[in-house]
Amino acid sequence: MKAQIKRIRLYIQITEMGPIARRYFVKNGFDGSMTMLGIIVGAWVVHVTQPEIIVTAGLGACLAMGISGVSGAYMTERAERKRNLKDLECAMITNLDDSMITDATKFVSFYAALVDGGSPILTALVSLSPFFLLLHGLIEVQSAYIGSLVVTLVTLFMLGVYLGRIAKENALLYGIQTLVAGVATIAIAMLLGAV
Repeated sequence: MKAQIKRIRLYIQITEMGPIARRYFVKNGFDGSMTMLGIIVGAWVVHVTQPEIIVTAGLGACLAMGISGVSGAYMTERAERKRNLKDLECAMITNLDDSMITDATKFVSFYAALVDGGSPILTALVSLSPFFLLLHGLIEVQSAYIGSLVVTLVTLFMLGVYLGRIAKENALLYGIQTLVAGVATIAIAMLLGAV
């Protein structure tokens, strides 16, 4: 197991995939949270009280974002990585089929797809978590809505803090910026629902 982890780290280092994976994770985690925010606020505005409707719509969105992320990132990364590999082969005037570089190239396409597709699913499930509690009768419907909004806003804030740390800048400011995007989404969705 340790050898496998070491090999994966080497592949990520060889291909310089770390920063790309971080971008995929944050960008798509943000998308997952914001999508759920739209679904949840929209359901709240039209007074949906059946948790099955919200959970089913949310899981459907999770599935769509996950499949889109996995397939889109895999195909995109694979194409870019293959092109880079062919350019390297031309520059070196050699075939790299049985090399560690080729193995790393294949692995990171898969790795990027998992990060890209998994991130929005993870954040969307966090947003839906109060509705799972509602499904089991552990909380009331209004508590599920409020709880969902709170955990989603906290998720957005934490994604911003993470970005701030990556940038080596004011993490709190980044967190506030992503939080403001969430609050603005809630406000606009509620205004639209009042029309």
